[in-house]
Amino acid sequence: MTSAPADPRGLDLERLRGHLDRARPGLVAGALRGRLIEGGRSNLTYEITDGTARWVVRRPPLGHVLATAHDMRREHRVIAALHGTAVPVPEPVLLCEDEEVLGAPFYVMEYVDGVPYRTAGELAAIGPQRTRQAVLGLVDTLVELHAVDPEAVGLGDFGRPEGFLDRQLRRWGKQLAASRGRELAGIDELHGALGRRLPDSPAPTVVHGDYRLDNVLIGASPSGTDTIRAVLDWEMSTLGDPLTDLGLLVMYSSDLGLPASPVGTTSRAPGHPAPAELVERYAARSGRDTGAIAWYTAFAWFKLAVILEGIHYRYTLGQTVGAGFDRIGELVPVFIEHGLTTLQELQEG
Repeated sequence: MTSAPADPRGLDLERLRGHLDRARPGLVAGALRGRLIEGGRSNLTYEITDGTARWVVRRPPLGHVLATAHDMRREHRVIAALHGTAVPVPEPVLLCEDEEVLGAPFYVMEYVDGVPYRTAGELAAIGPQRTRQAVLGLVDTLVELHAVDPEAVGLGDFGRPEGFLDRQLRRWGKQLAASRGRELAGIDELHGALGRRLPDSPAPTVVHGDYRLDNVLIGASPSGTDTIRAVLDWEMSTLGDPLTDLGLLVMYSSDLGLPASPVGTTSRAPGHPAPAELVERYAARSGRDTGAIAWYTAFAWFKLAVILEGIHYRYTLGQTVGAGFDRIGELVPVFIEHGLTTLQELQEG
């Protein structure tokens, strides 16, 4: 006699089934099974199936405190708004804000087949031509996102674009102050220089906030070529400066110079386009002036340095365990140096 498979932690399948039967009668045809999808940075993501169809459930991390940092309504709202546009997102199924069901708000969306390429090694396995196609497709999809009229899709009040860059700098400066456990040469210099050289933002758009290759699913199109099937992880999305998304993409496409780093970029994969080509393609297809992209890229280096320092700080307090966390701290000065060097390019230009 075999026992039923255990529920994944944080996902009560019986309660979920009951809610789906009430909210979407006939959607589920049999008993649900589920598994946690590994690789998420913050919110928890599960694949569920009734044996015939598959869906995805997103919920906040277990024991979360700040609801605003894991806002399921916000994530659901943006994918619901973008579904049906040229931006590929999963079709939303429902949003549940009743915490009695799973212990936290959650939403359900369609399951999309595709691969999130996370490392240069994974890209190397598919070859130079497919790698190039995937990365250039990432740029083209970003152009499509930034072409969406927020008002037209009901996102006109999705954020406060006025003073966006200044608020972003102050936000990450506060994050840095909260993680101060050691001296970090150059971090204050980088933060201050970014503040003194704030560029004039173009017209605001919907921004993803964490746009990179492993936050999209790539799969075969009807013609058999690789295409971006879905853009995922919208928890940092808002209305703001579109070039912040491009700067982050450029950063993740740059060479850290540390092949064994626990935090890597995809730039070493054969066939990967150079950052300059990505910027040129975005500029040509979007019509936006990318002359200040060095600032946006330097800001991305700063933001990631702060995030990594926060991880390192929690590790030193014994609050983070797992492989690779002991080496995060040594990466922070590398990100700071890249930020300073990138900003120097802007000054020299």
